[in-house]
Amino acid sequence: MARGSEPNRKRQAHDARREKILAAVRTVCVQDGLSRLSVSAVAKHAGCTRSLFYHYFPTKEDAFDALIDESIDTFVEQLVEWNAQRIAGDIEGSLDSAAELLKRLILKRDDEFSQSLFSGSNSALYASFVHRVADRTARYICESTVIDFASSHEVRIDHLYETFYVLITGLIMYVRTHPDVDTETIKDIVASTLHIEGYTKKYPDRRPER
Repeated sequence: MARGSEPNRKRQAHDARREKILAAVRTVCVQDGLSRLSVSAVAKHAGCTRSLFYHYFPTKEDAFDALIDESIDTFVEQLVEWNAQRIAGDIEGSLDSAAELLKRLILKRDDEFSQSLFSGSNSALYASFVHRVADRTARYICESTVIDFASSHEVRIDHLYETFYVLITGLIMYVRTHPDVDTETIKDIVASTLHIEGYTKKYPDRRPER
């Protein structure tokens, strides 16, 4: 047996149990609602004991928090994929695909749990979720896309993180309450907020001089 193989197997088994518990938390939340989430209900769905649940999560709120983190991870992973696929120098194309991605992520989530997070049915939960999405998204963009842009173009906004945080928060709220908004409008909002509308065909006269 190779050195370290047994601990790895044990760790994978533990991770599988944790994932099974989180899947049960998701099921209970979707079927019964957040207000009826209980450790007993989760343990029943997961086919585990309450003590095993508490082994992984000190409280039901911690389990729910972990589930939210998973949903945000999926959101950010798709953003990372967008960033990797965009063509350097094609600012308008990047804006088009970013607007489409944002609308899809907000309105067409793949699972019911994520849809419930974006629905705003629980105001406190919604506010916390949007804050965490905006925070991680803004930090990622500032550490990647903005740096790439700045290597060839002038960055014409101050307070980068804060600007992206407010932009993302506002767009989530706007798209959620105006689901019929077209991607061209989302694109215009992003471009004007970041002062890069001059790089689009719509406003070529606003392009800054180098």
